[in-house]
Amino acid sequence: MSDQALLSPFHKTLNLSNRVVMAPMTRSRAANEGNIPTEDLYVSYYTQRASAGLIITEGSQVSKDAVGYVNTAGIHSKEQVEGWKKVTKSVHDKGGKIFIQLWHVGRMSHPDFHNGELPLAPSAINPNAQSYTPEGFKDTVTPKAMSIEDIKQTVADFKNAAINAMEAGFDGVEIHSSNGYLFHQFFNGTSNHRTDEYGGSIENRTRFFFEVLDAIKEAIAQEKIGVRFNPSLNGMFGITMDEETIPTFEHIIKKLNDYDLAYVHLSEPFNDVSNIPFAVKHIAKHFRPLYNGTLMINAGFDQESGNKVIEEGNADLVAFGKPFISNPDLVERFKHNYPLADWDTDTFYTPGKEGYIDYPTYEENN
Repeated sequence: MSDQALLSPFHKTLNLSNRVVMAPMTRSRAANEGNIPTEDLYVSYYTQRASAGLIITEGSQVSKDAVGYVNTAGIHSKEQVEGWKKVTKSVHDKGGKIFIQLWHVGRMSHPDFHNGELPLAPSAINPNAQSYTPEGFKDTVTPKAMSIEDIKQTVADFKNAAINAMEAGFDGVEIHSSNGYLFHQFFNGTSNHRTDEYGGSIENRTRFFFEVLDAIKEAIAQEKIGVRFNPSLNGMFGITMDEETIPTFEHIIKKLNDYDLAYVHLSEPFNDVSNIPFAVKHIAKHFRPLYNGTLMINAGFDQESGNKVIEEGNADLVAFGKPFISNPDLVERFKHNYPLADWDTDTFYTPGKEGYIDYPTYEENN
C-alpha cells in the first residue's frame, strides 16, 4: 500500500518523505516553573512520531503575555530554547522534520496567568468562553484592548520567537492564526470593534497578521514559514461568523500568493455549519483554487479521506491530530493497513507520561 497518495513524497516547498503531517496539539506537559519542554517527556513524545512527513508542535507562546493554557511550553526564554534543541536534534536524528507553532491566545487567556492583569485582545469584548488555568477551568473576562504599543510589541515578540525557533533547530515555524486566538480575534467582526487602522475594513482587520508575517520573514526565510486558519469556525472559542468572515479569509489567502511560504494550513469546520448561509462547508475544495502554494488540510480526516483529498487535488498535505496521540507509528499503520489504537481523552492534558509517551506501536503490541 506504499502507493497511497498520503505516503508519496512531497518536494514542492518542503522535502518530505510522505504527506502525513502531525497536527499541532496542546498537551500541557511543561509542568515546570519556566514552561520548558523537558527531555524525559517532550523528546520522547516527538521522537516517537518522527516518521511523520512533518511534525508541527503544540502551540508555543511567544511571550509571557501570550500564554493562556496551563503547562504549555514557550519559545521566548533561553531555557525554553535549550529544551527545544534536544527535541529537534532527536527528531532530526530519526530522519524527521519539525516546525514549531507560534502562539498568542489573546482574550482566551485569564488574569491568573498574568499576575492579575487582563489578557490582551483587539477590543474589550469578553469571548464568554473558558480558560484552562492552574486551578481548572475558569470563565474568561473582559480583556484589555491592545494599544498601538501593545501591537508593536507583539509583532516584535513573534519575530523574536521565530529567531529563537531557528536557534533551537526547527525546520520552520507555523503562525497560529486560527481557532479563536489573537489573530483570529482581529479578523472577526464580532471580536474586533476597533476604529483605528486595525479595525473596520477587511484590509484593516488583517493588517496585524501581515505585519507579523512581514516581520518574521525579515528574520527567517519565507519557505520556513507556515500559517494556519480556520475559516468556518463558529460558536467555539468565542468566535461567531458573519457575512464578512469568508471574504476576509479569501482576502488573506489570495494575498498570501505574493509570498513564498512553506504552506497554508486550513481546517475543515469543527462543527456543523450547514445552517449558516455564509459559511463554507468544504474548506479545502473552496480555497484550493484561490491559493497557488502548498495547501495543508486537517480536521476529521482518516486514511481513506486523507488519500482522497490529495487524489482529488484539493490538498497537498493532510494533518492528523488525535490519531497521532494514540498511534505514534501512524505512518507505518497506514502503510500496512494496520488497525488504529484508540486515544484516551482523559489524559490529553494531564501531567506526566500516561497518555503521552506510553502508547505502543503496532509491532510492540503484537
